[in-house]
Amino acid sequence: MLVIGEKVNVMMKKIGQAMKEYDKKPIQEMALLQVEGGANWLDINLGPATKEGPERMRFVVQAVQEVTDVPLALDTMNIEAMKAGLEVVEGREVMINSISSQPERIESLMPMAVEHNAWVVGLVLNAQGNVPRDANERVEVAYNIIMAAQEYGIPLDKLLIDPIVLPISVTQDQVHALIDAMDMLQGVFSEFDPPPGTVVGLSNVSNSVPDESLCSLLNRTLLAVLMVKGLTAAIVDPNDESLMGVINGNEEYQIVEKIVNGEAVDESDPTAVELLKTWRVLTEETLYAHSYLEL
Repeated sequence: MLVIGEKVNVMMKKIGQAMKEYDKKPIQEMALLQVEGGANWLDINLGPATKEGPERMRFVVQAVQEVTDVPLALDTMNIEAMKAGLEVVEGREVMINSISSQPERIESLMPMAVEHNAWVVGLVLNAQGNVPRDANERVEVAYNIIMAAQEYGIPLDKLLIDPIVLPISVTQDQVHALIDAMDMLQGVFSEFDPPPGTVVGLSNVSNSVPDESLCSLLNRTLLAVLMVKGLTAAIVDPNDESLMGVINGNEEYQIVEKIVNGEAVDESDPTAVELLKTWRVLTEETLYAHSYLEL
């Protein structure tokens, strides 16, 4: 599985300040820290990048390239910033994160992907830029993105469909829809050779959850569930050792695999109980509350 480090991100206070001030050191330290943790790609997330977007993207890409040769995923809504970043990537694979089904983003970014032989994240926002209502709409939008990629000549083994992770604390039904969509996507992908892959921005699921340990549990459990259902890449914190353990198939992953497959687990084991309760929340069998582990 591709492990894409999430922390060269404008939303992180220290990194956002470094981007604003064109200060290489914090950005380079964060890049190296993530590679040491096990990231084999690095996401460079400038967000909207409405001010000096191209200049900032060029600066950050070049700063990271000075200290590591891992591939880069360029992540911004600013099309000109994306173009600038692609132009300075040297000697490595690169990913465009992301292209939705919105016509203007397809028409602007897919030709860039072809020009730079880039991987593409296909974000399943609909043509109006909205999150699909349910699993069926997610799959419909994903299919449209796959068709567009084929029209532009993008190899499908370089296309990763992102079915969108939303915060469970406010959109529990959408997390359940994501899990159902992963099942449905495997059927769609079977029509293609080679098939596309899938990717998620994992930590979105625990946004607004106040307890750090609960955030980690939600992240780890959802990751394990999605891995069982065929996930091929994830944008994560590679310095979270417990999370990386799941990626490497540890005991928590094995317990979740049994749960997803409908097998019994040892309910005298506190770890298994926590994972089972979290599975029930992720699939709406139990309503989410910050205290759900106590119920």
